Amino acid sequence: MGRLASSVRLALFTAGLVLSTGGAVAAGTPQDFLAAHLDRSVDPGVDFFQYANGGWLKAHPIPKSESSWGIGNEVDDELYARLRTISESAAKTKAAAGSDTQKIGDFWATAMDTAKADQLGVRPLDVELGRIDAMDTTGAVLDGVFALKPIGVGALFRVGVGQDSKDSATMAVHVSQGGLGLPERDFYFNPEAGVAKLRTAYVAHIARTFELLGRKPDDAKAAADKVMAFETALAQASRKLEDLRDPEKNYNKMSPAELTSKYTPSIDWTARLAAWNLHPTYVIVGQPEFLAAEDKLVRETPVSVLQDYLRYHLVDKYSPFLSSTFDAENFDFHGRAMSGQQEQRPRWKRVLDEENDAMGMVLGRIFVRDYFPAASKKRYSDMVEAIRTTYRDRIERLDWMGAETKSKALAKLAAITPKVGYPDKWKDYSALQVGRDSYAANVMNAERWQFQDNLSKFGRPVDRTEWDMTPQTYNAYYNPSNNEIVLPAAIFMVPGVPDAKVDDAVAYGYVAASTIGHEITHGFDDEGRQFDAKGNLSGWWTPEDAARFNAAAQKMVDQFNAYEPLPGLHINGKAALGENIADYGGVLLGLEAFEKTAQYKQGKSIGGLTPTQRYFLGYALGWMSQQRDEKLRQRLLSDVHAPAKWRVLGPMSNVPEFYQAFNVKPGQPMWRAPGDRVRIW
Repeated sequence: MGRLASSVRLALFTAGLVLSTGGAVAAGTPQDFLAAHLDRSVDPGVDFFQYANGGWLKAHPIPKSESSWGIGNEVDDELYARLRTISESAAKTKAAAGSDTQKIGDFWATAMDTAKADQLGVRPLDVELGRIDAMDTTGAVLDGVFALKPIGVGALFRVGVGQDSKDSATMAVHVSQGGLGLPERDFYFNPEAGVAKLRTAYVAHIARTFELLGRKPDDAKAAADKVMAFETALAQASRKLEDLRDPEKNYNKMSPAELTSKYTPSIDWTARLAAWNLHPTYVIVGQPEFLAAEDKLVRETPVSVLQDYLRYHLVDKYSPFLSSTFDAENFDFHGRAMSGQQEQRPRWKRVLDEENDAMGMVLGRIFVRDYFPAASKKRYSDMVEAIRTTYRDRIERLDWMGAETKSKALAKLAAITPKVGYPDKWKDYSALQVGRDSYAANVMNAERWQFQDNLSKFGRPVDRTEWDMTPQTYNAYYNPSNNEIVLPAAIFMVPGVPDAKVDDAVAYGYVAASTIGHEITHGFDDEGRQFDAKGNLSGWWTPEDAARFNAAAQKMVDQFNAYEPLPGLHINGKAALGENIADYGGVLLGLEAFEKTAQYKQGKSIGGLTPTQRYFLGYALGWMSQQRDEKLRQRLLSDVHAPAKWRVLGPMSNVPEFYQAFNVKPGQPMWRAPGDRVRIW
């Protein structure tokens, strides 16, 4: 992933902020926007992140309703107002049944009707809760687990259809570990005081959820303790975050019958998949030892505990769409305890987020039609090719990579498909049913539609035109199986600044480095490099070149392991390695590409900053954000991305041109001895 890690962000190019093809800074600008962000009381050699962004961060404290605040949130807010107008207008329109306007309007009107939600209480879940109540055997529990999958309840494990990593032209069934209520396995074991406090809060949250379902406090507490014990056993069997980044170890191909006989005797996978009209000759299992341990655990756990486990996961999933009491309880744990929010975000914003999740491409069609002109698509498509050309030159110059690996690396680079702005083909939402029965019902329908859309891909040719992000998403990604980079329209925006006033130095740091270069480098990071030009997981590196790459990468692991954003909690350098390599590669690629521009060659300062200084500050602009300690703790344990500050400090300290641009001296915190600096690309 690119700009943001932990959530999908939204963006809007408002009328005065529509992108243009121009890259030169406009004459007569009263104050350079980039210089206005600086905290000049900080030496860049001491803390470059604070120097680059401190002025803006001081002027924009985190709102009470948020767990973090930064450039992505500013971009979000510009979209929310426009989408709200679209949704409110649709809700008042007598639109034809099944039309986009009808679906948007009914979703909005029902979600905003809090009186109706309070009146209904938990009744929208009556059918599913009744199914759980009727369970009397382990087999019935497993029936319930499979019945809950289509509505997005992630109990026990994950199952779905996706590309075969070793045959990217084939859509295969994948089964992997899952079923935890906390974000990641280490939340169940890490001894740090803040994490231990969260475990206590989680059990209390489960108990209060049971009380809302009518249980007495003592009974609810006892049931919550048992659910926590069950999940802790699941967590114990789960692979660690860093181990999930090894594509070879997480690729275990077997027949459904073999999965049943060797690992999960309680689940007849052939029959279970056939019930979804899936008849695969093989499945790809991510973590067989987890499924074996889970199967044994399920057989040994009382049915009543398994029922409570399913009740909690069902209700917790849908609480934000039920009555205010369920919504408030969900926020108290997930928002307040886990993320540090002091109050709920406005309901209309939360509804827009859910609407975007349910039918994002419907909104996306409106978005790009009005706010992303063809000229903008061309500007950033051209920038992709500038980065590709630069990467080719850098690979050809590498002294540690042999000729055989270089040839294949260059072939892979040439084959990368860029998707810029928006899809060429829009997804068909005609089968999605949206009405005014209840907010929860509409979310369930959207989950069912997405589940069926996923299953329908099995047995069909891979649709390489499909996007996994909407155009209005402030993020980007690299897909190794398609060997593609996907760059939504929203990711190119600097909020509040017309594109014509974003000089090339900033654009190359903000877009070419932190997004385009970052995503292209993912094709050659510790995980992406194992996929070939056609997107297949294959060993195309010579052993000698792979060993040299791994040695250089280990230096980056060690660098980030040493960072301690919170006392007792370090960055997981191994888990974050791919993102850190991509950040580092993006900075190098963006800089070399920028050095070919007229602005760099002219060398004129803007806002008292040289072109090279502006380039590095443009990169830091993409990470201009701050977060509460609760959110930081959550991300350190569950996110493969380093926190924003260290995504600036880390790569900068490995780039010699940065030292020259800001006169960084030995002994300063940003200084790393030349022999300690990472050197890969």
